[in-house]
Amino acid sequence: MTKQDVDTWLDGFMPFSLKKADVAGAVVVVVKDGQVLTQRGFGYADIAKHVPVNPDTTLFRPGSVSKLFTWTAVMQQVEAGKIDLDADVNNYIDFKIPLKDGKPVTMRQIMTHTAGFEEHGKETIFDDPQYLTSLGDYVKRSIPKRIYAGGSTPSYSNYATALAAYVVERVTKMSFDDYIEQRIFKPLGMTRSSFRQPLQKTLMPLMATGYSQASAEPSKYEFIGPAPAGSLASPGADMAKFMIAHLNQGQGLLKPETARMMHDTPLTLLPPLNRMELGFFETNINGRQVIGHLGDTQLFHTALHLFMNEKVGLYMSFNSTGEQAGVGPLRRALFEDFADRYFTDLSKPDGRVDDKTAAEHTKMLVGQWLNSRRAESNFYAIGNLLRQASVSVDAKGKLVVSAGRTANGKLMKWVEIAPFVWRNIDGHERLAAKVVDGKIVRWSIDGISPFMVFDRAPASQSSTWILPLLYASVGILLLTFLHWPVSALIRRNYKAPLALQGRSLLAYRGVRLGAGLTVALLTAWFITVSTLKATPAFDARLWSLQIGGLIVFVGGVVLAGWNLLIATREKRGWFGKLWAALILLAAVMVLYTAWTFGLLSMTVNY
Repeated sequence: MTKQDVDTWLDGFMPFSLKKADVAGAVVVVVKDGQVLTQRGFGYADIAKHVPVNPDTTLFRPGSVSKLFTWTAVMQQVEAGKIDLDADVNNYIDFKIPLKDGKPVTMRQIMTHTAGFEEHGKETIFDDPQYLTSLGDYVKRSIPKRIYAGGSTPSYSNYATALAAYVVERVTKMSFDDYIEQRIFKPLGMTRSSFRQPLQKTLMPLMATGYSQASAEPSKYEFIGPAPAGSLASPGADMAKFMIAHLNQGQGLLKPETARMMHDTPLTLLPPLNRMELGFFETNINGRQVIGHLGDTQLFHTALHLFMNEKVGLYMSFNSTGEQAGVGPLRRALFEDFADRYFTDLSKPDGRVDDKTAAEHTKMLVGQWLNSRRAESNFYAIGNLLRQASVSVDAKGKLVVSAGRTANGKLMKWVEIAPFVWRNIDGHERLAAKVVDGKIVRWSIDGISPFMVFDRAPASQSSTWILPLLYASVGILLLTFLHWPVSALIRRNYKAPLALQGRSLLAYRGVRLGAGLTVALLTAWFITVSTLKATPAFDARLWSLQIGGLIVFVGGVVLAGWNLLIATREKRGWFGKLWAALILLAAVMVLYTAWTFGLLSMTVNY
């Protein structure tokens, strides 16, 4: 690994990769043995102005890599004796995080993403500075529900990171921005880095423009609500200093013993997959001990990897998402190809499980699975229905996992290398499952295992039966509504009266009106979720949809039930009675889905 070789390799890898992925620009930094080996800019910081990326001065937004600065600040206060990793976090704050099963949240759980918080998205990323608020106000008004027992389940949480930063504010009596600047940036000489929002005027000219795609129009500056979780703006040269400090046992930031605790206190929940450390997470590859972090805003995408024993750090950041989110595979390929080029594989050869046993284990994994990073108490829970991971077996008896895809988007090919541990044949990824009482209850894949796992979807939430019935129900309700005006036009053409009176006529009209309103409300939900900007600007619409849903969905079931009752009492044909029954079942199905997946949760804290 020399500067000349790394530069030559990057020159061959990066320009074509950026163009292929439709990414505007990137910065790549490699440090080794306490020095910058190379730092390179590729592509453009601003396409329209033809401003190239300068690794010394161009600021990128590393997204959740920002968390490493927050975790470093926490560990400084652990070192100072002001924070106890295993104490109730409520001891440090001026409001209360509710207990879960009688137990509090601890800082260790926060740093390992096992505090149990559900996913929280409101005011996470936005482009209007009017929604900026103080850190204290954010953490107090945005408390997510705790849906897991503390320490039991990894569930990535931006909110928890903001909470940790608020603890640092409380114990140091300094604002988070001031603390980071004085205790981390200043000692390391990171003179062009900032968490502040809006970004200082002196730094704004250095900021790379963000793009959804290089071929698209530029986007606005992104503001991060939980700022300590992702608001950093920093050039590659400054990030090199941060990597060197951590590779040198926290030099300038932490005592060696504190740094070792931060870097090598893993939480093992699903062996042998990669694990969370205290803030960092393992990205082990080729038998090497590697810790790091990934970061994603809507526009910027970043990775930081530290090869601890080799004293090598790799940092990369991109200012575009790219065509079909092409930056994701690009980021992964850059890390894996770097590791394969410069670090001989020291891992033990994979074993094999006999074909009969492997087939049995594969069948045990089949089903629908829920991502642990999910919401349950608000409308975000609809994602639990629409984005379930599916595991199946192909015609050759091989494992098919919807959540596991290669850099070219194809499904990974898995082979079992140890009991309930599978390897991607064409890559480094492993998949491992947890077995309880002879049943697989949880699994994950190396790339996400430190902070997300998949738990089996209960039958009551399985998309296998819910989605087909829901689609059929919407079709029945739509046809029921459309039949109303169509039949009226036909009767008018033939001057034939509607042969219903009294309650029968009311039920006829009511059930069709209810069907139309139900379809309209579901359509409104679809449009709202598709266009949602998670800010208070959408609160009124969300309240209207939830209150309207309570009236329409419940009312639709009542009307459909009344209509079926009248249809069975009157001398209607078998088809009329059957259709009335189908309308009732369709209305019940819609209500069940809305209730189960948060469309009637009556909250705008999401």
